[in-house]
Amino acid sequence: MKVELLGTAGAGVTPRPGCGCRVCVEARAKGVPYSRAGPGLFVHGPDLLIDTSEDIVLELNRSRVDRVRAGLYSHWHPDHVMGRRVWEVLQTEWRRWPRQPTRRPIYLPQGVAADFRAHLGGREHLAYMQERGWVGVVEIPDGESIELDGARVTPFRLAEEYVYAFVLEENGRRALIAMDELNGWTPPEWVRGVDLAVIPMGVVELDPFTGERRIPVEHPILRAEATFAETLGMVDELGADRVVMTHIEEMDGVSYGDLKRLELRLPAEGRNVTFAYDTMLVDL
Repeated sequence: MKVELLGTAGAGVTPRPGCGCRVCVEARAKGVPYSRAGPGLFVHGPDLLIDTSEDIVLELNRSRVDRVRAGLYSHWHPDHVMGRRVWEVLQTEWRRWPRQPTRRPIYLPQGVAADFRAHLGGREHLAYMQERGWVGVVEIPDGESIELDGARVTPFRLAEEYVYAFVLEENGRRALIAMDELNGWTPPEWVRGVDLAVIPMGVVELDPFTGERRIPVEHPILRAEATFAETLGMVDELGADRVVMTHIEEMDGVSYGDLKRLELRLPAEGRNVTFAYDTMLVDL
């Protein structure tokens, strides 16, 4: 089983249109790994696509992915779902007749399924695609798992209850995939000690090198999102063999070069942490 980071930004992609900051200027000039597209992740083996940002077609076209067997959604936020027409794109082939479409299962954890009915027309869009034979929507009740080609996938709610993370298990190896929203989360005992954890970086409240404050303490984002410092505390509690941080926002003002510098410091603190970049492939 391998994890491919298709897109490693959050709502704020890099470069951001019209932005002339040093991070965006460098990203325009150099592309990947300095540029970051919207959040998306693929698990090779079960061939599972997790979340579909509006950049997902671009991400798949530049990836190592040659087959998407199923889809899975972590929550309803626009940066994670607005590329869902990819399920139609994968099926659009009228040169072959009679057509034999592959009805891909799209898995929605219980809370995500409820939110798809309430937000952004998500459930209606999936219903439209299901009627045409492109997808089959499968809701996963809380506490249950699914099996895909010998891999077990267990969704569970985070502290922000509308969003789910996933534990993937295969051949005695375990991975935690948390696409977003770790605010207020404490890793439960049963998740600790995973072989790999892919988690969001968190808001860069303080400059990671100088300690200078970047975001005012009264800013509402600090109540809504976990900070990088808080995420590092979760890393310590989680005790994973390896941690890959993703969901890196342009607004945080850290470049790929900055993060590579930071990677050199973290092992001295006892943390095996690396920072994701678009197209990164991680063995489990």
